[in-house]
Amino acid sequence: MDIKNKVAIVTGASEGIGKAIAEKLAKEGAKVVLAARSDDKLAALAHELPGSVVVRTDMGDQNEIQNLIDRTMEIHGRIDILVNNAGQGMVGPVEGVDIDKYRRIIDLNVIGPLFAMELAIPHMRAQGGGMIVNISSSVSKNYYPMLGAYASTKYALNALSLTARAELKKDNIIVSVMHPKLTATNFGKNALGGRDGSAHRPDLTGMEVDTAEQVADKTIELIGSEAAEAEM
Repeated sequence: MDIKNKVAIVTGASEGIGKAIAEKLAKEGAKVVLAARSDDKLAALAHELPGSVVVRTDMGDQNEIQNLIDRTMEIHGRIDILVNNAGQGMVGPVEGVDIDKYRRIIDLNVIGPLFAMELAIPHMRAQGGGMIVNISSSVSKNYYPMLGAYASTKYALNALSLTARAELKKDNIIVSVMHPKLTATNFGKNALGGRDGSAHRPDLTGMEVDTAEQVADKTIELIGSEAAEAEM
């Protein structure tokens, strides 16, 4: 997809990968809608990206997701690209998963993107097409100790995304999945811990660490190619 002049929503845009993707989209000429919970960070980013719009959104709250889609349509009248990036990690052994915390990351990592897709798809269909990029993770392609709960949410996101890709092909709506590896962001620092309150960190010794900008570059390439998946 050609990005220039397209309306693009980026969730989790206040920092890390989401911020980098928003910056790259704006550089390519997109009209970017910035969605996250951090008003101050979003306002600062919007100041750097002329023409961008801020819609404060908690992707764990369906009412706020509805507002995000509604506001984008009110302002721009269309949605060409939806980047579902907002998410949260969880670390610890499977036997120690805190079920309440797990429900919270399922809401944010799976149900939030799914609901945003459900709301955006009819608008994309009516306008003749669009593209959805769901940010998954390389952990959904592997089995890393201490990351089972988090990985399971990304396995679910992959299945929803690639099934939707097949279902929506007839409507000229492309659904793609990006799989970052270990990235230099605050994602790990913000991850939830297990039932005992501890955060048993996985052993990532020796793993290559990408920058958020490198992941954003790869995501822009994915949008341009319209491929089903991309990995770092």
